[in-house]
Amino acid sequence: MYTTHSIYFTSSQNMQCINNATVDLVVTSPPYPMIEMWDEIMAMQNPTISNALNTNPTLAFELMHQELDKVWAECYRVIKDGGLMCVNVGDATRTINKEFQLYNNHARIVEACLKLGFINLPNIIWRKQTNAPNKFMGSGMLPCGAYVTLEHEWILVFRKGGKRDYKKDSDKLIRRKSSFFWEERNKWFSDLWEIKGVKQKINNSQTRERNASYPLEIPYRLINMYSQQGDMVLDPFLGLGTTSIAAMLTGRNSIGVDIDKALEPSIRNNIEGLQIDMLNGIIAERYNKHLSFIKEREAQGKEVKYENFNLMCKVMTSQEVDINLYYLDTIMPKTDKTLTYECTYFDDVAINEYVSNDKNALSLRYD
Repeated sequence: MYTTHSIYFTSSQNMQCINNATVDLVVTSPPYPMIEMWDEIMAMQNPTISNALNTNPTLAFELMHQELDKVWAECYRVIKDGGLMCVNVGDATRTINKEFQLYNNHARIVEACLKLGFINLPNIIWRKQTNAPNKFMGSGMLPCGAYVTLEHEWILVFRKGGKRDYKKDSDKLIRRKSSFFWEERNKWFSDLWEIKGVKQKINNSQTRERNASYPLEIPYRLINMYSQQGDMVLDPFLGLGTTSIAAMLTGRNSIGVDIDKALEPSIRNNIEGLQIDMLNGIIAERYNKHLSFIKEREAQGKEVKYENFNLMCKVMTSQEVDINLYYLDTIMPKTDKTLTYECTYFDDVAINEYVSNDKNALSLRYD
């Protein structure tokens, strides 16, 4: 098995590099309107935004979202019927002209996507764990002037058209091989995720000011939940390449688009600096967590009656008996005009035989 991962430095408002109806899943986190770090890049798309920020912040909010609307329209064009889109976004609070206000980014994106024809499925609240000692906004301990601190973001889930159709037996088998474990289903499909955020690792200070990262676990979960092995995943706001790495881990193909060419060295460092052993340690950890779950369940005297012969382990349901996890063999840059990587996978290494020798695997390990 092999997958390809292409990266384009262009505007995601006009993704001519992608044909109609060729993407199975979009996973992305756009610039958040009305968050100050994004003002400059938003104003580059529409200079009117700069003036509106000082005179009419409500108009600035709308103008920023009109720029994002163009991206959602492009996503709708390239997604297949039955394909899905997951958008991680946070709402914003900001004081302009001495007026403090909440700007509901998630609601505005839902509104725009519904107009395009997307169906909004149940969303996820990502509660970002923080160790900040002082999280108060406003008047501190004094009433009537203190404000609730935003400690969560949204993961909005949309589908284009009806459910994905599986007519061929080969398609049904790939779907079953891509299934997740019963205990993962119970955790991942909760509408509340508590996951720590991550710090950025960019050498270019100017780029760092205009780039935000989300933890690998976010796209890793979403790709496992809403696509299957061999699918095409798109991130139109690629940033540091986290979605591409998650696609590599899960045996999906990917396309990343970002307007900021200055991010290329950081993306190359992130991907080309990856150690195969570290990534395979994440896959092995997922398997080991399942073994621990089964062991604990049997110790409690509870029945586990199904067997997965691909993974040589017991599973809870018949839908899990064909699950297969593949270790990465190589990640190689391809020599063409587009920044592209090709991943190959071991087809003959049993998941339960893998032993990671990389102590750094814990820094990216699956949770």
